[in-house]
Amino acid sequence: MKPFRLVPTIAEYPDFASFAAAEALDAQDLILTNEYIYAPVIESLGLGCQTLFQEKFGGGEPTDTMVDAILQELSGRSFRRIVAVGGGTIIDIAKVLCVAEPGAVTDDLYAKMPELQKHHELIIVPTTCGTGSEVTNISIINRTRLGVKQGLVSVQMYADQAALISQMLMSLPYGVFATSSIDAMIHAVESYLSPNGCAISELFAEKALHVILHAWQEAVKQGGGDSWKQSAAGLLRASDFAGVAFGYAGCAAVHALSYPLGGTYHVAHGESNQAMFAGVMQMYAKKAPHGKLEQLEALLASILGVQPQIAMQALYTLMEDILPRKPLHQYGVKPEELEVFTDNVLQTQQRLLGNNYVPLDRQEILEIYRSVY
Repeated sequence: MKPFRLVPTIAEYPDFASFAAAEALDAQDLILTNEYIYAPVIESLGLGCQTLFQEKFGGGEPTDTMVDAILQELSGRSFRRIVAVGGGTIIDIAKVLCVAEPGAVTDDLYAKMPELQKHHELIIVPTTCGTGSEVTNISIINRTRLGVKQGLVSVQMYADQAALISQMLMSLPYGVFATSSIDAMIHAVESYLSPNGCAISELFAEKALHVILHAWQEAVKQGGGDSWKQSAAGLLRASDFAGVAFGYAGCAAVHALSYPLGGTYHVAHGESNQAMFAGVMQMYAKKAPHGKLEQLEALLASILGVQPQIAMQALYTLMEDILPRKPLHQYGVKPEELEVFTDNVLQTQQRLLGNNYVPLDRQEILEIYRSVY
């Protein structure tokens, strides 16, 4: 069993101004963010930092062409630290930037992952309650030239600090809260079930589930809308805990099967995970209903206040209350694409499939896709 190691350092701040003062941000720092985050929260602080706004290089989740354009833009600039302020896209791009040599393109980095070196210090300030990526060493990039989402992984891509600032969640739209917190919940479930987990990663996963599911229950009880913001600080921590858990134990089939949907139809990451979640869990239950899955059901039952035999269904119902799940055909997926998706997963996502609760063969993966179609 590999040793458990918690990287990076994690600090909480009441607001961005307190964080900026503590870290003495200045002109030697590059703030990578979105202008809609920077303008209302950071600009008035007059920090003098260099800035780069991701949306000027494309929208949505990170692609190789987007990252390459940013690398070209930064060519010739001098800065010491990268301060990534944003959601999953910003964080994934920042991790790539901290290991990219001058003149590098994304494909170069994938070709030499074991040799990557960190060239800039990295501080990450997450602005959603889902990615957990501030404490992991992986960046997910849509490699448009290959037609697949793939992880770029290196120990050099760990941030030096994760700064948790609940103020940064206050302007988050409901839809982003829903998809990001669903992503965090699935991180916790997949890492809890992973055969590559340990007692410590399991502890972080359990705590994340407690916080997220109680926050969901309270938000539903209060009628939805912005009521979830009362739990913002807890949800931000829970996302971080789930990141610690999957950073050690790994995500698995839910994420693996969601990537073709997200990459082909540009479905938000948490939403594409939700689309696959019940199908994967039901296949797990069909193949191996006892063991760790029973432990998960007992844990969920204790959190949700139901009997273990209906705990998974209670979780699906609660998820639907937070964000209604859509079948794959509503995204435009065609029946003949299900086999293409299946083969894509088997060819490109073996890193994730190795963390499955039980192994899944081609026919079983295809059956999952058909069950949620």
